[in-house]
Amino acid sequence: MDAADFSAVLSEVRRFVRDRVVPLEAEIDEKDEMPADIREAAKKMGLFGFALPEEYGGLGLSMLEEAQLMFELGYTTPSLRSMFGTNNGIAGHVLMVGGTEEQKAEWLPRIASGDVLASFALTEPEAGSDPSTLNTRAHLDG
Repeated sequence: MDAADFSAVLSEVRRFVRDRVVPLEAEIDEKDEMPADIREAAKKMGLFGFALPEEYGGLGLSMLEEAQLMFELGYTTPSLRSMFGTNNGIAGHVLMVGGTEEQKAEWLPRIASGDVLASFALTEPEAGSDPSTLNTRAHLDG
């Protein structure tokens, strides 16, 4: 993405956050739910795939651009960024680094579009919310 395009994206996100999300912060907190129109607007802006490569439908932002975007998203309730954070982070990144070409082709465009919402679950009781503390290793049994 060239500088002019990114500047336009950043301006659009800034306007969206301040004009549409900030006025709803109390409602979002009270209902513990993001309004459907906000989710749809985030989809249309490509926020569900801002860190994913353009070839898979993402915005393909650089790390610097991602950081600048995060500043704008951080202006309001953390719920906004959390709505699509796993798609870009844990799920999207894991697929980009460790997925097969078939997995990438099947899942990354759907994740980037927001049609599929990714999640992350830890089933080990001692893990809490930090998987780096796990010391378990897979082993062949039989």
